[in-house]
Amino acid sequence: MEFHDKVLKCAECGSEFVFTSGEQMFFADKGFKNEPKRCKPCKTARTQGGASAAAGVATNVQRVETKTVCSQCGKETTVPFKPTQGRPVYCRECFQQRRTIGGAAVSEAAG
Repeated sequence: MEFHDKVLKCAECGSEFVFTSGEQMFFADKGFKNEPKRCKPCKTARTQGGASAAAGVATNVQRVETKTVCSQCGKETTVPFKPTQGRPVYCRECFQQRRTIGGAAVSEAAG
């Protein structure tokens, strides 16, 4: 199959970039079905943790703190995520306790 350079538009910043014939050949060899969606600066910024960093915008990601009740002991606690409905949420102590017990159970099953 013969490849020719293509001009694509970045989904992140909107600038045009060239998808070279060599890159297309690499994608074909690897079995990738989709063309790249981002230019190299946006792809680099995204892999380094800040999608908008390529556009020169400072990112200030804040952690979500949610008050909830521990599913095991019933104590009110704060967790660094938004709980999913139907899934148990544990306070720090109960989480550590379950983690220790879970690790011991895996060790016993392996031995």
